[in-house]
Amino acid sequence: GNQVILKGVATDCFSLLHRGCTDIICCIFFIVAIVGYVAVGILAWTHGDPRKVIYPTDSLGQYCGQGKLEKKPLLFYFNMMKCASPMVLLEFQCPTPQCFFFFLCVEKCPDRTLTLVTAIAKPEDWKYYKSYCREDPGNKPMTEILQKKLCPAYLISSKPFLQRCFPSLGKKGEVITVGDQDKFNDGEKIRDAKDLVAGMKNATVVMEGRQVAMKIFEDYTKSWYWILICLLIAVVLSLIFIVLLRYLAGIMVWVMILMVIAVVACGIAYSSIKYVNLKDTAGSNITLQQLGFQPDFSVYLHIRQTWLAFIIILAILEVIIIIILIFLRNRIRIAVELMKEASRAVGYVMSSLFYPIFTFFLLTIVIAYWGITAVFLSTSSEPVYKVFNETDCPHGRQTCEPENFTISAMKTDCPRSECLFAFYGGETPYHKYLIFFQFYNVFLFFWCANFVTALGQMTLAGAFASYYWAPNKPNDMPAYPLCASLGRSLRYHTGSLAFGSLILAIVQIIRVLLEYIDHKLKGAENKFAKFLLCCLKCCFWCLEKFIKFINRNAYIMVAIYGKNFCRSARDAFFLLMRNVIRVVVLDKVTDFILFLGKLLIVGLVGIFAFFFFSGQTDAFKDAAPSLHYYWVPILTVLVGSYLIAHGFFSVYAMCVDTLFLCFCEDLERNDGSAARPYHMTTELRYILMKDADAAQTPTSRDETMQLTPPDKTMEN
Repeated sequence: GNQVILKGVATDCFSLLHRGCTDIICCIFFIVAIVGYVAVGILAWTHGDPRKVIYPTDSLGQYCGQGKLEKKPLLFYFNMMKCASPMVLLEFQCPTPQCFFFFLCVEKCPDRTLTLVTAIAKPEDWKYYKSYCREDPGNKPMTEILQKKLCPAYLISSKPFLQRCFPSLGKKGEVITVGDQDKFNDGEKIRDAKDLVAGMKNATVVMEGRQVAMKIFEDYTKSWYWILICLLIAVVLSLIFIVLLRYLAGIMVWVMILMVIAVVACGIAYSSIKYVNLKDTAGSNITLQQLGFQPDFSVYLHIRQTWLAFIIILAILEVIIIIILIFLRNRIRIAVELMKEASRAVGYVMSSLFYPIFTFFLLTIVIAYWGITAVFLSTSSEPVYKVFNETDCPHGRQTCEPENFTISAMKTDCPRSECLFAFYGGETPYHKYLIFFQFYNVFLFFWCANFVTALGQMTLAGAFASYYWAPNKPNDMPAYPLCASLGRSLRYHTGSLAFGSLILAIVQIIRVLLEYIDHKLKGAENKFAKFLLCCLKCCFWCLEKFIKFINRNAYIMVAIYGKNFCRSARDAFFLLMRNVIRVVVLDKVTDFILFLGKLLIVGLVGIFAFFFFSGQTDAFKDAAPSLHYYWVPILTVLVGSYLIAHGFFSVYAMCVDTLFLCFCEDLERNDGSAARPYHMTTELRYILMKDADAAQTPTSRDETMQLTPPDKTMEN
């Protein structure tokens, strides 16, 4: 009879029966938005062409290295001196109608410096020179060749970069050279090689960036195997900690805390040793400001100021952790009991530990769809051709059609003009709404990503709530609690998930717009506008954090009672406000403990990765790969380890939050009598209600008796 009563209470609290679909309107709206998102993707894939960002385009709008130009993958500029700027070299746009030159696809970049005048005089040079002409000039005189732009006025020794031919500039002492010469003939006059610097100056930054990127890519090809091993170590460590928490929660919490303190102390000691050892090293006393930015980060490790910064940062972190632990030492003991209960819940729902993999898989699909759609949308414009002329022309920079340009009035008015490819654009209705499609793509990305995260939170909350409200654990739990919770979430509460994620997506898209406005106003002098924008960014950042907190607890209430999102959010908020002391001093203490666990795993794996990839330990010198930047795999391992640890510990965090809300709800709905018994364990009831006694004195003898610790001897 008691079992029947208990099951009735469990059904009342964790209402799995009598559930109905919640927030149906938002569910329909979300489905329509997804259908529209698919339609935008189809439109983008129909009109887009990623080749526009992969391959360079010549003056006729043809892709170098594609189709009939398959054997000509490089882009050659006829006269770089006409428009010597990165805008022209990298984006194919000329700032004025008079500033134009041809882009020509070639098989290879010129490896010698020649002028048209000298090349015509020598048959061997002329044969080589003609491979860089738009068409075979035949026996036409040189003046006609230059007037019709059939061939470039000169060739400069160049090297390929980003599939484009750039002059191979060098130095002889302090003199800039091209092709080992400090001067060259452009067909009109003798020029200094330094005149090319204007066109190459900013491009050199891009070139250096590309060189760094290529070295990083090469480092990944050499170290990916070891990176995976380090990440596997992070997975194993996370699983070990989770398993140990299941059986030794109290001990493991204190072990994690002490190990974090020890790891940070080791970092301080190691940094101090390096700082002292570099004392007499030449060049180690220069400041970081004097050194400036260096793509090779290992250079900074030879500077004493770097290690001094490490010492200060780690010391501050150590002091902060110790002070927090001193003030929270009693609360940590109380939080350990909640961790023990969470460990038991995770033990009965072990499949929950692997649910983050499913969430990661769904997020990967969302990110991939957004990225591919964004690329196709950005490349769905059409080639636009403009009139270019070296002299004044009334039709300069006007749109033209290359197919009939030779017989058009534009050509008649400007005989020396050319109809050349200018940029990608379009004036069709599709192209007019292209910016709207891009915005829709970004907004739906936020919405879908938040929906996937919310689905994971509600699924885990439902599984752990089924554990808490089961009167006879684990016999009264569903056979597959995680799958059952996932099914309930999708079947009944898709609208609630869409509603909560929509609110969060709106705030996030506003933050993106504020960042965009801030970027546009960087050069503005209006101090009030900057101040107002800074305040708005701060307010919306706080609002986003608050909404995430409300959503997380609202999903837990939806998973328990099956109510709509707004009512669940209201109930969760007021329930937490009525237990605000427990929220601050208990629930957040467990979050801090879990954060220390993540920090410990990242620290252990990071220390191993540092000594392995840096080669500073004799045991790893032979096994470690030879790298340009050993910080590349180390940073990758640190970020990957944190994500892995966060994935495992986020399950514990969700379990703790769910059990905490269930506990607060249990206290308000039940009184511990035979008719309305508590569903929490005796130990959890004792420790949590004792915590509440710190802020509220019992008003009756019955309440005092509830605070009496359970007598294990009498229970036995």
